[in-house]
Amino acid sequence: MRTLVLILDLLGTFVFALAGATAGARRHLDVFGILVLAFAAACAGGITRDLLIGATPPAAISDWRYLATSAMAGIIAFRWHAGIERMANPVRMFDAAGLALFAVAGAQKALAYELSPVMAALLGMLTGIGGGVVRDLLLAQIPTVLRSDLYAVAALGGAAVVVIGDLVGAPPLWAALVGAALCFTLRVMAIRYGWHLPKAFQDPPRKSST
Repeated sequence: MRTLVLILDLLGTFVFALAGATAGARRHLDVFGILVLAFAAACAGGITRDLLIGATPPAAISDWRYLATSAMAGIIAFRWHAGIERMANPVRMFDAAGLALFAVAGAQKALAYELSPVMAALLGMLTGIGGGVVRDLLLAQIPTVLRSDLYAVAALGGAAVVVIGDLVGAPPLWAALVGAALCFTLRVMAIRYGWHLPKAFQDPPRKSST
């Protein structure tokens, strides 16, 4: 279980860092700003999760591999961001992949610390959305999780699959793969087809009578 969580965490760290660094390059940040944004986007969710479950010091701080992974992704985005930008919706695709990996890794780690199934699913969702929220705030834009398309719901769905798999005794690797695939598919479909949760209905302004 620990090896699986570490692998998923490092994969999610790289992908989320690449998304954050690419977004920073798009905003014309310098190399230091891009590296800071890469680390913040990649590790904020995991740090929050570890603090909440009592896994201190957080893995992103105590394990050099997290910093090295995010730095490598940041350098790649800084050096080859023009090529990355030519890909279709690069930041959104990297973000969707990072969301899926972190959601299942967060749920797996919460289960390893013997949290209840509901809290494990919620912590998986928090792990997935945390990095994207910090990235968007540092770039002075409304966090994606607060917009209309599916984001937190996709992360919660992926984490829930991991929790259900644990309850029924499914192999952790298969549960993680299915959960990540579900989260990624929901996010990509929401991007492509504009799926979103219901919005608050507002009456149109009435014209004042004269």
